[in-house]
Amino acid sequence: MALKKPIGYQDAGVSIDEADRAVASIRTLARKTFTSGVLTDIGSFGGGFLLKGYREPVLISSADGVGTKLKLAFLTGRHSTIGEDLVNHCVNDIAVQGAVPLFFLDYFGVGKLDAKVAAQVVSGIARGCRANGCALIGGETAEMPGFYAPGEYDLAGFIVGAVERSKMLTGAKIRSGDVLIGLPSTGLHTNGYSLARKLLFEVAGHAPSSQVEGLQTTIGDELLKLHRSYLKPLRALDDAGILKGAAHITGGGITDNTPRILPKGLGVRIDLGSWPVLPIFEVLRKIGRIPEDDWRRTFNLGIGMIFVVSPRKLAEAGKILDKLREPWYPIGAVIPARRERVVYE
Repeated sequence: MALKKPIGYQDAGVSIDEADRAVASIRTLARKTFTSGVLTDIGSFGGGFLLKGYREPVLISSADGVGTKLKLAFLTGRHSTIGEDLVNHCVNDIAVQGAVPLFFLDYFGVGKLDAKVAAQVVSGIARGCRANGCALIGGETAEMPGFYAPGEYDLAGFIVGAVERSKMLTGAKIRSGDVLIGLPSTGLHTNGYSLARKLLFEVAGHAPSSQVEGLQTTIGDELLKLHRSYLKPLRALDDAGILKGAAHITGGGITDNTPRILPKGLGVRIDLGSWPVLPIFEVLRKIGRIPEDDWRRTFNLGIGMIFVVSPRKLAEAGKILDKLREPWYPIGAVIPARRERVVYE
């Protein structure tokens, strides 16, 4: 059968012109994050980075997304912070191993590309990269008609950092009696959103614009609070030589993430009431009557990062954190492992 008119790529749902507009915006934003190690421009087939200043460098890499927090961006039409969430999450994941972030790449997949939305997302990525001294050197913007729901997209990030082999944070020096320092989260960060959305929107019938007793903001504002970076306080303690280990509290909460840095035979005691549990977690617990163990394994409960230091270095660590105006809480201690490696008392 002969076609009456020719069919081009745009007829299949892909706009090369819109992609060009998106790439132009991305190139401008990315260039503002470039550091001295960047060797290639946005648009190259691959990103080039010159590693300098290390004698025996270890590259630490990580890939992650922001989960169903993306649904909040879709619901509210607010796309400018979700990219910063992504960068900070990835930065924290490599920082706990002692790495300094070097460069970042992103993946942005969408059914129908909107250059303005893409620019908003990448503006957050660029802002997060600049704040963490990390260069945005490349990525992929994929327009795939019929693959994503209208108005929705997917987002993932890939980070590479470096650390001297002798300075890697492995947790190997952690001993029984060491102290746990908890640093506060801003909210859910990027974990637990599937349960939070179900409870708030389906069970309780709220909308992003709803005001809920116990919260000082709308639900939308609360759930879109930034996943913060802990790079500065972590580097400060590590540079002072007093940090034995660090755990980024993400999916799995304190229960699942703290044991990841502990030597065999050790566990931790978490002192209940040693930090303020954020109101959003109490709201969610009340709506869903969530069992306590599930509650602790789903959400961070107000602690986004845990540092491990020896008890004799606690005061010094506190002074460093105070100088940074970083709130902190002694939330427990390392103990010989029991049947459960994390014990709440």
